[in-house]
Amino acid sequence: MASDAQHSSARLVQRSPRISGPELVATLVPPPQFDRATFDSYRPDPDHPSQEEARDTLRAFAGPAAPVSRGGFLGFGKKKAEARQGSPTRPGVYLDGGFGVGKTHLLAATWHATAGRKYFGTFIEYTALVGALGYTGALGVLQGAKLICIDEFELDDPGDTMLMTRMIGDLTSTGSRIVATSNTPPNALGEGRFAASDFMREIQAMSDRFVTIRIDGSDYRQRELDGDAVVLSDDAYQFALADASAAGERMTDDDFSELIAHLATVHPSSYAGLLDGVQAIGLRGVHELTDQSAALRFVAFVDRVYDAQIPIAATGIPLTTVFGGGMLDGGYRKKYLRCMSRLNALTAEQVAT
Repeated sequence: MASDAQHSSARLVQRSPRISGPELVATLVPPPQFDRATFDSYRPDPDHPSQEEARDTLRAFAGPAAPVSRGGFLGFGKKKAEARQGSPTRPGVYLDGGFGVGKTHLLAATWHATAGRKYFGTFIEYTALVGALGYTGALGVLQGAKLICIDEFELDDPGDTMLMTRMIGDLTSTGSRIVATSNTPPNALGEGRFAASDFMREIQAMSDRFVTIRIDGSDYRQRELDGDAVVLSDDAYQFALADASAAGERMTDDDFSELIAHLATVHPSSYAGLLDGVQAIGLRGVHELTDQSAALRFVAFVDRVYDAQIPIAATGIPLTTVFGGGMLDGGYRKKYLRCMSRLNALTAEQVAT
């Protein structure tokens, strides 16, 4: 029975999705788990006042300008729009903070509260849009939007630095407002990854367009969890496959090494396409990763799995321990820690179900 379940399971490595420019544009909305994210549903931690301050600032930023009467002879009795009290005066807001403090929730709440044409995507989705449509084409799509939300903002190479600083300048100069989230302050982007000092003028020009809000707090995903990601025995893994099959659920079954190799053949912007129709993910033989490029691709994949809230069942070593070779001491440390937090939550969800 277990063998039959494994044999009939779908495999991620047999999928090679390709996403076009128009399809990318259609995906620029908040992940399903944030479909109902609002400022009211955000629960700030009273031990960290910066969370409430961030929520209130973004609520003012998202709200419409309040009309102010300009009556009298010089005002001709007309009303003039004036920024809401407490709203940032710059065209962008940048949420800096650790993982699991609710930055994406606040980003999605801002998106939902803003009227008009708007887009929500990860940093990698916007750079992929440029790759698919060219800079002029991508700018033509985004320009004129009331709001651009950029999640997981990070500059990992000089090309991305030049691209995003230019795009942010072009978008804000034509009236678009931008809200971005990251684990790194804007004036420190790129540190530890490339010679950021060589691009400090561009980075500073970009950061000058943002009001930076630092959000403190503990990782909400880990408040009820202890230790590393859950590991299943071989028998428990086979039972998980069989149970999913019996329940009519679509659970994939892949060797970890094969999946890591396959991710190199799919553009990260298409990773979400690997997950279409998938309700649970099975990974056999999880092992340590020592190649940084492979590790970063896996991080991007896990981000999409987390967005889709797909639980993971795995054998081998805990998924939270796969980043080896000193990776946790390098420039991508925050990325790996965020991924570990998400993997811990996703494997716990699999056990809970």
